[in-house]
Amino acid sequence: MTVSVVAAAKRMAERSGWSLSNLELQKMLYLAHMLYMGEHEGKPLVSGHFEAWDYGPVHPTLYHHVKMFGSSPVGNIFRFEPDIPEGPQAAILDQAVDELSEATPGRLVAITHRVGGAWDKNYMPGKRNIIIPNGDILAEYKERLDAARQKTG
Repeated sequence: MTVSVVAAAKRMAERSGWSLSNLELQKMLYLAHMLYMGEHEGKPLVSGHFEAWDYGPVHPTLYHHVKMFGSSPVGNIFRFEPDIPEGPQAAILDQAVDELSEATPGRLVAITHRVGGAWDKNYMPGKRNIIIPNGDILAEYKERLDAARQKTG
């Protein structure tokens, strides 16, 4: 079962101590979504979809919910969002924050702009509303996994 993208962002923002910007939330959430799908037979983590924007994958629902913060850390505007119960979804969101919170916004953009990856396959400069299909996100997960295995094997 998917979780609300806004509830997922709430959990990530709380875990970070309210230090993440919209851009950082977007990229970390996208990577968590990719990892979750890869580890759960293609089942999506969050409801809705990501789109291929200039600075990488963006979930439009989340973007519009937190855009007022600009590049500043997103504050607690999630008071009416339910908490995500402990379980696989919560664990993957926590893992994303724990492993990626030290990455700069530029590094997060670089990670999500992988050549041949899901964003790259769907991106058209200057255009919005181009959905990144979950199938492409899952394919990127598998490509990344195969590349990592080749490096270590």
